[in-house]
Amino acid sequence: QVQLVESGGGLVQAGGSLRLSCTASGRIFSINAMGWYRQAPGKQRELVAGVTSGDRSNYADSVKGRFTISRDNDENTVYLQMNILIPEDTAVYYCNADIVAVSATYRRYQSTYWGQGTQVTVSS
Repeated sequence: QVQLVESGGGLVQAGGSLRLSCTASGRIFSINAMGWYRQAPGKQRELVAGVTSGDRSNYADSVKGRFTISRDNDENTVYLQMNILIPEDTAVYYCNADIVAVSATYRRYQSTYWGQGTQVTVSS
């Protein structure tokens, strides 16, 4: 089975920084796009940043210039460096990855996986 495990959330004052990590594990053949989403109370989940297997990245307008997404393909890990945090960044952050996995019978199959979510709280 494939799992995504996130870490790095927490409580920080406005203007501070946090770094989120997400590592994929299991019977993985390859990982395509990876990304981070967030969901604030009463709001829909939204894309924060994404990165392709070729290291092309994209960002929500609200985080451009403050957040940086990166990935380590050797470690199957994606990071989100969050700087100059503001209270509006408070949300549960979810890791997302498009993964080609290998079944017990050695068949490859592609699916989208989600992490369990990590809380980021920015105090004013």
